[in-house]
Amino acid sequence: MSVVAINMNTINHLSKTCKIPNLQSPICFDRKPFSYSLIPLFPKTLNGFSSYSSSVSRRSRFIIPKRRRFSVSMEWQDCSVKMEVDVPVSVAYNFYLDRESFPKWMPFISSVEVLKDKPDLSRWSLKYNAFGQDIKYSWLARNLQPTPNQKIHWRSLEGLPNKGSVRFFPKGPSSCIVELTVSYEVPAVLTPVASVLRPFLESLLRGGLERFAALAKTT
Repeated sequence: MSVVAINMNTINHLSKTCKIPNLQSPICFDRKPFSYSLIPLFPKTLNGFSSYSSSVSRRSRFIIPKRRRFSVSMEWQDCSVKMEVDVPVSVAYNFYLDRESFPKWMPFISSVEVLKDKPDLSRWSLKYNAFGQDIKYSWLARNLQPTPNQKIHWRSLEGLPNKGSVRFFPKGPSSCIVELTVSYEVPAVLTPVASVLRPFLESLLRGGLERFAALAKTT
């Protein structure tokens, strides 16, 4: 450590120009090595002089990024089947409106319950054995505004994500074409698997429409 001495004439001059009280003895200043580690990152100013908060500087030295939530990208997969039904379009339309009769002709639907206080809502249960596994799902669906004798469509509100529509095209006075489309949501990474399963699902829907056509003729 070295010491630098300042004579009285310098002190008096500084006291007049910088308003430093007149001192009667020399002032000694210690010259210490400069250290960057002593300087905080965010100084605070107090009464014209710089003062520092060690707690702020310690916290500001380490910036920890927030964790991002992992989100799975989802995609809709469509299955469509079309079939001629030997009943007038109005008969087919009204028969399909009876949601609680679905278990009679759709093989994988085990039950449908229409809510009494909200008839546009219905609870669905799916139960099916495929590839040696029992598959069970349930969901709440809302029937959207239909187009009489032309279109019925729906969308799930909770449970298994799905949506779909059935369209009716008159072919003559006593027959019509029924086109059923069911869409379900799967993770994008499973899209190749869903594509492989599409023929199997389409065969289930086609089997359901065959039973639908047979029962519609008995109404």
